[in-house]
Amino acid sequence: MKLLKDRNGFTLIEVIVATAIFLLFALGIYGAINLVFKIVYQSRTRILETALLSEQLEIARNLPYDSVGIVNGVPSGVLPYSTTTIRNGEIFNLVTTVRNIDDPFDGTLGGTPNDTAPADYKLVEMSAMCQNCIQHTPVILSTIVAPKQLEGASSNGALFIQVFDVNGLPVVGANVTVTDTAHTPAIVIHDVTGNDGYLRIIDTPTGTQSYYINVSKSGYSTDYTVAPGDSAPTPVKPPANVVTQDITDISFSIDKLSNLTLHTIGTACSVIGSVNLNMTGVKKIAIDPDIFKFNKNFATNSSGNYSFPNLEWDTYLVSVTGTATYDVAGSIPMLPLNINPGLTQDASIILQAHSSNSLLVNVVDAGTGLPLSDATVELTASGYDETRITGYGFARQTDWLGGSGQAAYTNLTKYFSDSGTISGSASAGDLKLKKTGNSYANSGWLQSSTFDLGTQANFNNIIFSPLSQPSQTGANPITFQLAASNSSSPSSWNFLGPDGTAGTYYTATNTLVWSGLSGNRYFRYKVFLNTISTSYTPTLSEVSFTYTTSCTPPGQIFFSGLSAITYTLNVSHSGYTSNDGDINVSGNESTVVNMSPSS
Repeated sequence: MKLLKDRNGFTLIEVIVATAIFLLFALGIYGAINLVFKIVYQSRTRILETALLSEQLEIARNLPYDSVGIVNGVPSGVLPYSTTTIRNGEIFNLVTTVRNIDDPFDGTLGGTPNDTAPADYKLVEMSAMCQNCIQHTPVILSTIVAPKQLEGASSNGALFIQVFDVNGLPVVGANVTVTDTAHTPAIVIHDVTGNDGYLRIIDTPTGTQSYYINVSKSGYSTDYTVAPGDSAPTPVKPPANVVTQDITDISFSIDKLSNLTLHTIGTACSVIGSVNLNMTGVKKIAIDPDIFKFNKNFATNSSGNYSFPNLEWDTYLVSVTGTATYDVAGSIPMLPLNINPGLTQDASIILQAHSSNSLLVNVVDAGTGLPLSDATVELTASGYDETRITGYGFARQTDWLGGSGQAAYTNLTKYFSDSGTISGSASAGDLKLKKTGNSYANSGWLQSSTFDLGTQANFNNIIFSPLSQPSQTGANPITFQLAASNSSSPSSWNFLGPDGTAGTYYTATNTLVWSGLSGNRYFRYKVFLNTISTSYTPTLSEVSFTYTTSCTPPGQIFFSGLSAITYTLNVSHSGYTSNDGDINVSGNESTVVNMSPSS
């Protein structure tokens, strides 16, 4: 018999590992070669750009001194501001800037000594950028051109343009475009600010409100002058003047752009889509009449969102426009919105069904301007008395005339069930014990419909009125228990008291809701009425439940369904001096109440 000999070879794993190592080695070599080619290509491009700039600067050096300048610019000359040229098959953009320089050797314009001929020499700066190459920054070269003789006295002036950010710091490299319409053709200057945020244009021809200035920078806002006209008779920043042998100093403020996304939601955190809104900033470009720099009408999408990319830092007001369907019942953060530079921010506008007369009260700390939660806000008038607490949402019922049989709290006069010894048909919808003949029932209970808060909530207090009951009804004739769930239809509602058990009850002096109920979206209440004497009954006119959610506006309270009359507004907060006064409500009003710490 012939025996077969073992033959050694590579396993599949060894082949895969060897192939992977080879690929890594090959990719490394490819990457290195590619990097070398890229560096060589970029170096070749910069060599071409440097050669082009050297040629153009040599042309400028050989021009007559009076011809060294920009066509229709300051100083005026024969050099174009921007040109395009082709070299070795590549397209290059060339930009030329010429500036008059006021050398301090013989004094400066407006200084000591005062130089009445401040255009001592010219700085010529040229930049080159390949149009189709991978290049992020241009190549820049410059040269100085001086006159052969001493400069003569000038009848021109100077235009100094300062650009700073929101903090007053200089903005370096801001693009400045100056157009002088007093000359034909118009003088146009394109330049950038220096390290001190200034662009100083020396030996500028005179003109009265003829210098239109626009300041910008990539990723920044824009600031500009506005010409007087029929629509803007009094611009905030009109075109600049230039006076003989004098300096016109004008400043502009720009900063990084921001992004804002607005959300329109209801008081129960539900999305409200397709809402027509207006957003207006406080910056003005003209007054009498006021023309705002930003004023835009828009509509949120079906998801209740609208985004503002590249928004300028400002303070913005938001209001509902179009058909009166909603009122602004608050916002997170509080209106007006302060948009700072370079930030991405979200804001929620909280809407409520429109009423002809309403009042939004914003309570803030007078020193910091921050919203104050836990402030008690009372609004009163003849026949009206409503008290709310800022920073809390609320659910309430004031009428039980509709009777039982309602599972979800949609009809505000109905409830779920009762003991049969409760009457909700008394005057004004008050809840009382049922009367048979001349006697009231000894006790009774009522279970509410299910309240939907729209999202998980943290419960705070039970508030009911009136607190004063006939003494003949005994101690605590009205008590409550609460049940909460994250399901609108749980298998059963487990009603509990303030210690989390079924054996305790909320009373007029024990209103803090047990913390174990927090984190739920739905709730019901159960109210118990009792009397010692059947000749008397306790009366429930209103019950409210306060809570906080992710859409509870801080420091704000909204009153709707008001009359067009004068109300008295009283605001109090622990540690602050109370603030009260009259407020005239006519339409949809809002007010800010500044609270000062008590001494």
